[in-house]
Amino acid sequence: MSAILSSSRSKPSEAVISALTKELSTRFGDRMTTSAAVREQHGHTLTWVKNQPPDVVVYTRTTEEVSEIVKLCAEKGVPIVPFGTGTSLEGHINAPEGGVCIDLSLMKRIIAVHEEDLDCVVEAGVTRKELNEHLRDKGLFFPIDPGADASIGGMVATRASGTNAVRYGTMKDVVLSLTVVLPNGEIVKTASRAKKSSAGYDLTRLMIGSEGTLGIVTEITLKLQGIPEAISAGICPFPSVKAACDAVILTIQSGIPVARIELLDEVQVRAVNLHAKLDLPESPLLLLEFHGSDAGVQEQAERFGEIAAEYTDQPFVWATKPEERSRLWQARHDAYWAARGLRPGAQSVATDVCVPISRLAECVDETKRDILDSGMIAPIVGHVGDGNFHVQPLVNVDDPAEVAACEAFVDRLVKRAVAMEGTCTGEHGVGQKKMKYLEIEHGEAALDLMRVLKRAMDPHNIMNPGKIVAL
Repeated sequence: MSAILSSSRSKPSEAVISALTKELSTRFGDRMTTSAAVREQHGHTLTWVKNQPPDVVVYTRTTEEVSEIVKLCAEKGVPIVPFGTGTSLEGHINAPEGGVCIDLSLMKRIIAVHEEDLDCVVEAGVTRKELNEHLRDKGLFFPIDPGADASIGGMVATRASGTNAVRYGTMKDVVLSLTVVLPNGEIVKTASRAKKSSAGYDLTRLMIGSEGTLGIVTEITLKLQGIPEAISAGICPFPSVKAACDAVILTIQSGIPVARIELLDEVQVRAVNLHAKLDLPESPLLLLEFHGSDAGVQEQAERFGEIAAEYTDQPFVWATKPEERSRLWQARHDAYWAARGLRPGAQSVATDVCVPISRLAECVDETKRDILDSGMIAPIVGHVGDGNFHVQPLVNVDDPAEVAACEAFVDRLVKRAVAMEGTCTGEHGVGQKKMKYLEIEHGEAALDLMRVLKRAMDPHNIMNPGKIVAL
């Protein structure tokens, strides 16, 4: 495995950690633990990055408790790593210099729902499924759906996206305001509930995607949507990934307000069939969903069917019953675990890139050829309506040749996307594994500006050190 870029700071001494642990134990009792199993769980990652556990894990219940811990850590120069549900994929929650993991999963309050304003205020530990369960009876829903039942705080930290992004946007589009604990322990609110503002720097979006390196998000004010009057879904097979992507491009350029449009290549479809006991046609496949009125949904589906007919002789089949739609989308959300079943014992190396929609077919097609030439098992799945797709090589990490071949493939994938004016990550985030690509994508001057912001806000580099930028 390649080396992980880190910061210049060193781990705190055993004496410092011991003294801090005693203080935390006195204050938080059994909500503080040094158990090896719990610490390893909080350093875990769903990729091949080496596990780097924290020294201590503390479960918080309030913003004030988070502030209290941060002040203690700042006083002693001890690193802090915030933790939501641990579903991130790029090593975001590892603790390369040890320190304290602040677990916000007990912060579950849904503080307010303002139905008339279509917004709500929640604590960081609320998950997207929990929020939507609470909102269902009010006729509202939270539209960002990354697949995993991630915490809202974690979704803010990684600037999450998902299957609905083509219509409803990403986290940067639905967050109105944040409550954040800064590296010195101060508590700030970044904005109001107003739908727009010109009042000063946009602190909200500075924090969105900062991955816990500038502060810890504890409360979030979110925009909501009304549950659509009608929802329909469907599947459409294509002869190649390029044909499927070309259909997507024309669909988006034609202005069809599709809610979801997901690509699964034939390898991923085979994995989904085996995992979910489905009988989807094992060829490149688009899963689609349309939201709106009964008449609007029917018109959208018919217009897509006409476009699809230009690229495939296979029919666009509707899933008309809610249980059929749920089964299809659950299978899509389980794609990560389904893919792992194609090569038991292998490690998944999930990665993503995003390109302008006009370059999507070219990028996916070249990536598909690269996979075939490399001889890897690497399913492709993507939120292709906004140019974002994921590749999941399955690798024997005990074979140095396989590891090297996979890392070379990921390197080519990222450089291919950036060369097409895309990005090294559409939604996974930077964490540890994508740090080395930021200069390629942004340039040294922009990276230096990020370092200036980091140093200004976190001069002692205690907030999730070793992520995004190395100091």
